[in-house]
Amino acid sequence: MDELLSQLFNFTDYGQLLALVKNSIIAGAMLGLVGGLIGTFVMMRDLAFAVHGISELSFAGAAAALLFGVNVVAGSLLGSLLAAILLGLLGTKARDRNSITAVLMPFGLGLGILCLSLYEGRAANKFGLLTGQIVSVDDPQLTLLIGISIVVLIGLFLIWRPLTFASVDEDVARARGLPVDRIGIVFMVLLGLATAVSIQIVGALLVLALLVTPAAAAMRVTTSPLYTPLLSVAFAVISVVGGILLALGGGLPISPYVTTISFFIYCVCRLIGWARAKKGQPGRRIERVRVSA
Repeated sequence: MDELLSQLFNFTDYGQLLALVKNSIIAGAMLGLVGGLIGTFVMMRDLAFAVHGISELSFAGAAAALLFGVNVVAGSLLGSLLAAILLGLLGTKARDRNSITAVLMPFGLGLGILCLSLYEGRAANKFGLLTGQIVSVDDPQLTLLIGISIVVLIGLFLIWRPLTFASVDEDVARARGLPVDRIGIVFMVLLGLATAVSIQIVGALLVLALLVTPAAAAMRVTTSPLYTPLLSVAFAVISVVGGILLALGGGLPISPYVTTISFFIYCVCRLIGWARAKKGQPGRRIERVRVSA
């Protein structure tokens, strides 16, 4: 047991190792901000399953890029955008979206596994696409990641109010004349970009811990349109940055640490919500979302 604990949490020469993951910490904080904000709309629009489908196509694109020796982030972006656009165009209804996602997931995963099987480079590169790598973010990748994250944040800012309206009550938003379908496609593109950059840190298999779980936890304790995204961002940043700092000690993939922290936060939020409901004082204060058309 002691040997296992020392492997999981080994902080010998921790200060020297910390300098090696400066880029990953910056990237993790940025992804926590992006993931926390966009995850709020993922939950509101019931797109958690779609995130997994997009991540599988993103993984396939990254694996193909690795095989052919081109930029992995570019391959990941291409796969994510392809899946996001397909879901945005064809999956306007939840039933259609789920069926399309179920078709894309095995195709993307199978294609990615094929590319990794043919790849003859380092095994760490293969494993990192699935579970994340703690020191995989170099300066060019960090610059690209920050640039894409800024694009996602600006896009969310520009469509925040109509997207909120369309997410809360699509029929009323459509009756008010909002271009609900176009807003949905734009959001799916932003989600695809966020998924692609998240894979570089937490890996394709566990991207839900960044884009879904923090927002789901926040919604267990509040439905305020202000506090929900703020709490979601806080939970996401704590999960990613905390996971990186813990993983550094053990020299293991960061994804188990990130997912464990994220799951612990979710469990605590569920307990808080359950305790408040038991006392007859629901902790989630419902506020009317007022959005002008």
